[in-house]
Amino acid sequence: MAKKYCYLFSEGNANMRELLGGKGANLAEMTGMGLPVPQGFTISTEACTQYYEDGRQINPDIMAEINEYIGKMEEITGKKFGDHENPLLVSVRSGARASMPGMMDTILNLGLNEEVVEVIAEKSNNPRWAWDCYRRFIQMYSDVVMEVGKKYFEELIDEMKAKKGVTQDVDLDADDLKELAAQFKAEYKEKIGTDFPSDPKEQLMGAVQAVFRSWDNPRANVYRRDNDIPYSWGTAVNVQSMAFGNMGDDCGTGVAFTRDPATGEKKLMGEFLTNAQGEDVVAGVRTPMPIAQMAEKFPAAFEKFQNVCKTLEDHYRDMQDMEFTVEHGELFMLQTRNGKRTAQAALKIACDLVDEGMRTEEEAVAMIDPRNLDTLLHPQFDAKALKAATPVGKGLGASPGAACGKVVFTADDAVAWHEKGEKVVLVRLETSPEDITGMKASQGILTVRGGMTSHAAVVARGMGTCCVSGCGDIKMDEANKKFELAGKTYTEGDYISIDGSTGNIYDGVIPTVDATIAGEFGRIMAWADKYRVLKVRTNADTPADAKKARELGAEGIGLCRTEHMFFEPDRIGAFREMICSDTVEEREAALAKIEPMQQADFEALYEALEGCPVTIRFLDPPLHEFVPTEEADIKALADTQGKSVETIKNIIASLHEFNPMMGHRGCRLAVTYPEIAIMQTKAVIKAAIAVSKKHPDWNIVPEIMIPLVGEIKELKYVKNFVVETADAVIKEAGVDLKYEVGTMIEIPRAALTADEIAKEAEFFCFGTNDLTQMTFGFSRDDAGKFLDAYYDAKIFENDPFAKLDQTGVGKLMDMAVKMGKEVRPEMHIGICGEHGGDPSSVEFCHKLGLTYVSCSPFRVPIARLAAAQAAIASK
Repeated sequence: MAKKYCYLFSEGNANMRELLGGKGANLAEMTGMGLPVPQGFTISTEACTQYYEDGRQINPDIMAEINEYIGKMEEITGKKFGDHENPLLVSVRSGARASMPGMMDTILNLGLNEEVVEVIAEKSNNPRWAWDCYRRFIQMYSDVVMEVGKKYFEELIDEMKAKKGVTQDVDLDADDLKELAAQFKAEYKEKIGTDFPSDPKEQLMGAVQAVFRSWDNPRANVYRRDNDIPYSWGTAVNVQSMAFGNMGDDCGTGVAFTRDPATGEKKLMGEFLTNAQGEDVVAGVRTPMPIAQMAEKFPAAFEKFQNVCKTLEDHYRDMQDMEFTVEHGELFMLQTRNGKRTAQAALKIACDLVDEGMRTEEEAVAMIDPRNLDTLLHPQFDAKALKAATPVGKGLGASPGAACGKVVFTADDAVAWHEKGEKVVLVRLETSPEDITGMKASQGILTVRGGMTSHAAVVARGMGTCCVSGCGDIKMDEANKKFELAGKTYTEGDYISIDGSTGNIYDGVIPTVDATIAGEFGRIMAWADKYRVLKVRTNADTPADAKKARELGAEGIGLCRTEHMFFEPDRIGAFREMICSDTVEEREAALAKIEPMQQADFEALYEALEGCPVTIRFLDPPLHEFVPTEEADIKALADTQGKSVETIKNIIASLHEFNPMMGHRGCRLAVTYPEIAIMQTKAVIKAAIAVSKKHPDWNIVPEIMIPLVGEIKELKYVKNFVVETADAVIKEAGVDLKYEVGTMIEIPRAALTADEIAKEAEFFCFGTNDLTQMTFGFSRDDAGKFLDAYYDAKIFENDPFAKLDQTGVGKLMDMAVKMGKEVRPEMHIGICGEHGGDPSSVEFCHKLGLTYVSCSPFRVPIARLAAAQAAIASK
């Protein structure tokens, strides 16, 4: 039996997501539930994969099957493509397995040509509607299929409105629209060189190819990389008979959520436009009215819609995001999906669904995207400052959080300013998917047009970026990079503050405060802690960071980088003296100045962690990072040392390395200068003894971590100095203190010889930043220059420094865990690279059987949730 590529909506169900994509599977499910869905068929994701395998062509077998299904669709609807009696018009929409808002393109009213438009104008007795449909179809088809830019058509519409002296598209009459359609076709011919296609089947094949092609457009690739969606999945295409919301004032179209996607409150929320097509609501071209007003306009359809909402939410047991159309008072459902929501709403909805008896605790924990929690941990405006401030304008609070920054007007400027270290707020008429990189680089986004469901709102919510949309009071002049609001003209570089929860816009800078966490967050986290196996520690070098991480649920420090403590102004001088010393005695004298300061740092960390484990990594970076570069600093160092400036400059020059990443750093420093390791050991052990005396009930076991070991003899050599020094300090103090000496596994050779290294190391911690760097042979600081080419060529799907490479680096980790545990079954093993806070990497660490993951303080809740999800998924 030949492979099947097409499925009628009546042939599928919600479990066929992989084949039919999210939209197709849900249309099939709604059809099976007996809901009013305009019928059609889905071309599977496998057809998309095949299209790419065949060199971006639809092969004859698939083409024949699509034609066969057009026939089946014509039978079901009783209409025919291109027919002069009863013509079939369809929409063509993409639908990947994972929802990708605004990333893939839609075409409405396909099947129209000069003859058919006259037929439907006459049959409906509504020529304005017919020409409006045709004008829209030419515009969408040109843009999506033939890639003639939208702006040419927008300009023609604006010219026509100006000529007629009207402001809204709906005020143009049938003759105006007919004239526009002719202008659009002329524009098409000028840009493409051929006539606009009039054969509906040719139009359909062009549209299907365009959807497949859009799977590989730059914005889809960026979105996939940010959301861990594999390129290999492909997208499905849904061909659906049209329901018309633009046939007059008894028609309309809308988007609705069964619960508020910003707060999670259980109430119907959405937007509706009369005499419009779906694109108008989503694209934010006209600002719509709230869904409640639909009850006055279309009471019967609204009542039916409320019933459908309840049916769908009960069926999917989750908040639904639906698109619908009303044609002459009759309701049609065009799609449903689990709605995108803010982190606050996600927590509330998950807790409410448990309280309503619709979900178990485990299901509730599994429902929340850990990456979304980021937004909850983001700053809000200082309440006092906010009370004192008067808003200069108000839009819709589309994505919560507080943002303050300098105004920029284009996505490219946002990126450029961000790279210079500036905080920016991107201000646009409306955003489009090509703005995604600029949106990522901004503190917040402000748009003049568009509602809560516009592109800017949906994408900002997904990214956790603050967004205010639809502030119609702004008089925008994008070309000259300025806008006017409340009588003031704002130009590029002026400060504004926006509140994505209330929609308020303020002039100037309003101070922000850290987020506080309570209520549902606490409940979800308590459930997460109940089910997870992995412990979560934090990477912290200061008591303030350690405290914050404890508040957010960290169970210890997995990495304290001691070098960060040397950069303090009162210490850097002494450390530079150590570097420039000629003898061991001089070095020891300089280090003796630093020891009490290091000890005080460690005491503060032990205090902040209240007896939880603390892993202290000994000095890691190469010495050249500490030496002065300014003439005045060099002179000061020369004076302190009683040396000439020339001598100091020579010492600095001698520290230069061609490849410092692989140079004189890590345990290599301790091999060359054991006195550094001795001083750090004294500070760690003395601090532990001092804090233990103050808090006899705390069980403090210092964990000393030797970095960058690649050979057991290296570790043994440095460990001997550590043990000798520690034992002497403990003996002298007359106390009983346990401590551990372990190592970072960050050189491939350490992973390959982990069984040897475990004979000396009492614990392992994977430093996956360096391990990734050395396994790939990429410099972390330079890889950004060429990684984009790797993404474009599909060699990589994501940045291996952000998302752990489970195939290569993961294999080394797996090997090290197994070999290490054979030698020391009880050893604890953690990870402390950036990957410790990435959900997919946390899941991998759970599978490897690690003891803990360690990440930056604000990612601790993300890691706790991801660890719970990994444990629940592996049950």
